[in-house]
Amino acid sequence: MRWYPHELVERAKTLRKEQTQSEAVLWAHLRNRKFCGMKFKRQHRIGQFIVDFYCSELKLVIELEGGVHDIPDQKEYDAVRFVELQSRRLRILKFKNNEVLNKIDLVLNQIATLSPDSSLPKRERGRGEG
Repeated sequence: MRWYPHELVERAKTLRKEQTQSEAVLWAHLRNRKFCGMKFKRQHRIGQFIVDFYCSELKLVIELEGGVHDIPDQKEYDAVRFVELQSRRLRILKFKNNEVLNKIDLVLNQIATLSPDSSLPKRERGRGEG
């Protein structure tokens, strides 16, 4: 099915309202420039695709993957999507849902390494540092 911009916008709104538990956990750390001062968007449209999280400053896409991504048709779709996103010179990080739920500090540290100021996120800095 070919998605048109207005359909993608509506789909993105729906996805934001119906976020998964792992999306909610990661969003709590990324929203409002709380993470390394970077602006992240969730369920953001890029071309014909909607990505889970996007930071334009880093040209970074973050995708969270559950069991549905193991289904052969979904794997094929994900491969096409990955090529399209890479052709736009975007960096892509993928995390399993259980990584976000059980190892959030490791996930955040991996994201932080891509920040131009790879110092710790504001929430992890000591008092008076930011």
